Amino acid sequence: MSYKIITDTSANLTEEMIEQYNINIIPLVFRIGEEEFYSYVKGKKTDIKQFYDRMRQGEIITTSLISMEKCQDVFESNLKEGKDILYISFSSALSGTYNAALMVAKNLEKEYPERKIYVVDSLAASMGQGLLVYYCAEQKRSGKSIEEVKDWLIENRLQLCHWFTVDDLFHLKRGGRISGTIALVGTVLGVKPVLHVDNEGRLVPVRKVRTRKKSLISLVDEMEKTCINPTEQIVFISHGDSIDDALYVEKLVRDRLNVKDIKINYVDPVIGAHSGPGTIALFFIGKTR
Repeated sequence: MSYKIITDTSANLTEEMIEQYNINIIPLVFRIGEEEFYSYVKGKKTDIKQFYDRMRQGEIITTSLISMEKCQDVFESNLKEGKDILYISFSSALSGTYNAALMVAKNLEKEYPERKIYVVDSLAASMGQGLLVYYCAEQKRSGKSIEEVKDWLIENRLQLCHWFTVDDLFHLKRGGRISGTIALVGTVLGVKPVLHVDNEGRLVPVRKVRTRKKSLISLVDEMEKTCINPTEQIVFISHGDSIDDALYVEKLVRDRLNVKDIKINYVDPVIGAHSGPGTIALFFIGKTR
């Protein structure tokens, strides 16, 4: 097919999937002190466990949106090969990445008027974004045109459900994702939040529970309420260096919903900088978010 599916590192796709579907990944940037890192470099494994260990030691991580120069390089390399582009971006409510990519696309449209460049806001994050990319890649593989895949994405992105919990509210507060009051009360009371991503692509606290185990069970409870045809679904789970909890959620999902398959991967450093170690997130297709 004469088009390329491109996304960014916030999709948290496994290396296996990136290779299998020949997806281009544009890396986002994170910084620890004076050190700057790309969250993904093709062929080079990021030591994500070390990243989370440094967070646990109290080091402050900062992040930035996509490099327009890097974005242009990836887009233009495909355009020069005669390929159209479908870029599926990190939620515009959480990052300026979508708007930056849109600006790059508009500039390149003038230089390559014969090519199609579609930039679509996933309104999703982490492996929620990744799951949308996976479905699009599957459709491309089945022979769907770039317009058909783009239209499917826009029509179905609000059925991509994200449910997640974090172990420490400090990181969400520092990143401006929740208020200082919510973080303080939650920390004092020792509660664990259950959150989701809404139709605008924002992180929204839904409820608070008293223990970590209950918060993990709540994720699967929510899936059970809205999941569509679970036995036919591929479900994604991402974690902030908390594989045992991810495996616990996987077992609950398999036992209660008998899904087709489950893929597990780390929350990458750019998203992990805001959610922190211990994050567990569950992604699936449902009736509504």
